[in-house]
Amino acid sequence: MPLNELARLVGITNVNLSILKTGKAKGVRFDTLDAICKALECQPGDILEYVKERSI
Repeated sequence: MPLNELARLVGITNVNLSILKTGKAKGVRFDTLDAICKALECQPGDILEYVKERSI
């Protein structure tokens, strides 16, 4: 699904969706996650990945 179509279905801007997609977001609202999962007909675990932060 094109990014602009998903953004329209979810109700967020292309820029914000791109930030989520690239992993640059600091967080995601549950209602946004819910809307994405509904649009893609998936579960949160299908699109989220836990990546441990590197210690310096």
